[in-house]
Amino acid sequence: MAWWKAWIEQEGVTVKSSSHFNPDPDAETLYKAMKGIGVGSQLLSHQAAAFAFPSSALTSVSPWGQQGHLCCIPAGTNEQAIIDVLTKRSNTQRQQIAKSFKAQFGKDLTETLKSELSGKFERLIVALMYPPYRYEAKELHDAMKGLGTKEGVIIEILASRTKNQLREIMKAYEEDYGSSLEEDIQADTSGYLERILVCLLQGSRDDVSSFVDPGLALQDAQDLYAAGEKIRGTDEMKFITILCTRSATHLLRVFEEYEKIANKSIEDSIKSETHGSLEEAMLTVVKCTQNLHSYFAERLYYAMKGAGTCDGTLIRNIVSRSEIDLNLIKCHFKKMYGKTLSSMIM
Repeated sequence: MAWWKAWIEQEGVTVKSSSHFNPDPDAETLYKAMKGIGVGSQLLSHQAAAFAFPSSALTSVSPWGQQGHLCCIPAGTNEQAIIDVLTKRSNTQRQQIAKSFKAQFGKDLTETLKSELSGKFERLIVALMYPPYRYEAKELHDAMKGLGTKEGVIIEILASRTKNQLREIMKAYEEDYGSSLEEDIQADTSGYLERILVCLLQGSRDDVSSFVDPGLALQDAQDLYAAGEKIRGTDEMKFITILCTRSATHLLRVFEEYEKIANKSIEDSIKSETHGSLEEAMLTVVKCTQNLHSYFAERLYYAMKGAGTCDGTLIRNIVSRSEIDLNLIKCHFKKMYGKTLSSMIM
């Protein structure tokens, strides 16, 4: 499924608003959970699984995975009660719970959760408490602060969001961090990677019409071939311009025409013509154009494959997609890897 279609797929939602919702008792439950009222501390199964699969995983109390990924919960904190409330409410409802919590107890809910929790469990729960665009702004800011830059996080977010979503993320970024997202990306990256990220930030691929000009698609395919396979070296800007300014439906036709001309896929050409983070960025645009759900399924799979787990990728994608298309991502995960996402997480 082309990336822009994924945003209208309601059947993909895993977390929906709770019916008969009242934030006041939820806030009280959370307050008591962090005051040690109720059952004692437990070891959780993979915390992300509890959020992605609320119908089954919430009752599990086994350790996180089999590689020592245990959460650290202070004695007296009823983490199961926290999960039961926050993973069964929509983000909008969580914001109402936070307001009620402050009104009833004079404390900021997110800060209180931070003080009571730690490790990966804290990271997941805090992620749930952020409004969506502020959370994605935070992930982008964290990817650029300190030594080194996590280019993969920036590429993932910028290549998979719509123009309106990018606009809201940029607004949240400036409000929370007092600087321009575009300027920070320019300051933190360089060369063709900087150029493709800035181009993606403009959101110029948002034409969701089904109309495709066959002549223009063929011309773009010929231009891509001339910019790469046909010459010695690569005209990177030609690739960047076409990938970042054409609609998804148009690009799908371009990719078809390109394969006829070059006798190889656009992905294979990108791999042979580019490398490093620029290659990753271009391939991400192609993957998101072809099937957004498959792209996120792949991100989740490789976050868990091999020794250790890339917890940031796992948490970010499960939280950010839970109210959009996580169920559809789970279906693609099963088709692609022959196992359920829940079984791999657990």
